[in-house]
Amino acid sequence: MWNRTVSGLRLTFHLAGINNQNFIMRDEETGTYWQQISGAAIAGPLKGTQLTLVLSDELTFATWKSEEPQGTVLNDVPQYVSGYARKDWDVRMKRAPTVLDFPEHGLKARDLMLGIQAYGASRAFLYDRVVKEKLVKDRVGPEPVLLVVGPDDQSVRVFRGRIPGVDGVTDFYRVTEKQPGDSPGAVFMDDATGSEWNFRGCAISGKAKGLCLEQIPAIKDYWFDWRNYNPKTTVYGMER
Repeated sequence: MWNRTVSGLRLTFHLAGINNQNFIMRDEETGTYWQQISGAAIAGPLKGTQLTLVLSDELTFATWKSEEPQGTVLNDVPQYVSGYARKDWDVRMKRAPTVLDFPEHGLKARDLMLGIQAYGASRAFLYDRVVKEKLVKDRVGPEPVLLVVGPDDQSVRVFRGRIPGVDGVTDFYRVTEKQPGDSPGAVFMDDATGSEWNFRGCAISGKAKGLCLEQIPAIKDYWFDWRNYNPKTTVYGMER
């Protein structure tokens, strides 16, 4: 998700084309072309300009609703409903051929990845592996990161693995089976403060109660697309 205001000018974007199954957008105001995955202006008067990333989550509706009970949902536009993708579009896309293929690490072109660009590095995580492991502790560049699977066993958030105000790297571990006295909503714990943390990355008990970990943007993308725009990416668990 990108902020559509650039240097005080609010832009209106339209789909201009598809390049290797990735959107190319064109804005009405300047006629500049923009790359969907990077938010970069690739041609036109604003070439070289970068849209500002807006932190967003890809969650199941149930998880989002539990966190935002007063939240609103964007309605369908009736005259365009017939053109919307079907609910099983991801299943059909899994079988669609790709122009590009990067058969590295034994990955298939349409393997679903969680990609992170942060701290001067790019790193990808096989989505199915993250969901299976529930809590992934790793590094992106020099920084420790946590990939946390939500209570729905589908939604994933990424956090910097450092507690504000606590020196050094903290170890975190998953709350698996609920014990008497565990806080409702606790998903993981830490060994430095003994605090319980929820899926928002906020401590709900212990010495760190009230603190929140820094959330790191992550994109869910097919391997071929992520690898194409991040040629120096590394892959979790597949180091050579």
